[in-house]
Amino acid sequence: MIQISEAAQTHFRKLIEREAIPGLGVRLSAQHPGTARADVRLEFSEPDELAGDEWAIDCEGFTLWLDAPSVPFLDGAEIDYATMATGGQLQIRAPRIKGVAPGESASLVERVCWVIENEINPQLAMHKGHVTLTEITADGIVVLNFGGGCHGCSMVDITLKQGVEKTLLDKVPGVTGVRDVTDHASGSAPYMSN
Repeated sequence: MIQISEAAQTHFRKLIEREAIPGLGVRLSAQHPGTARADVRLEFSEPDELAGDEWAIDCEGFTLWLDAPSVPFLDGAEIDYATMATGGQLQIRAPRIKGVAPGESASLVERVCWVIENEINPQLAMHKGHVTLTEITADGIVVLNFGGGCHGCSMVDITLKQGVEKTLLDKVPGVTGVRDVTDHASGSAPYMSN
């Protein structure tokens, strides 16, 4: 489950005691779990601010609440507090927060979505672009819609063939090709215009 060091518990206890609010605890949740943008959110919560489905971890002097939908992504997380010459720093390591790549037995859709979210979209985000999966045809053609800076970009054909299609063909067995169905003429903020 989650490991919270004694140093981190002491740090939280001091902060909670300073607030002097009955029942105040710490709530931990995963933001955008299972994606490349995943991050951990840690906040103080009073009992009436909880959703009611949180998992409770009793610590000495307070409760650490885990957001229920976040539990699979926070499994194995470690919370520590390191004291340094310039002060202290809270450290949270959550090795599963970005999810786990689906295995070979997963559906083609699951495997394609994983590669899009964790490899392709982070690259396209450097140019303020992204792709979304529209469908996968019976013969393995991945149909995509480009958005953001890719919508209307004059380089989209190169991005599609040399970047997106190459990545999907290399990383996802069963993909036979990629097709773009974006109406690029309607793009309003392309990364590179014609």
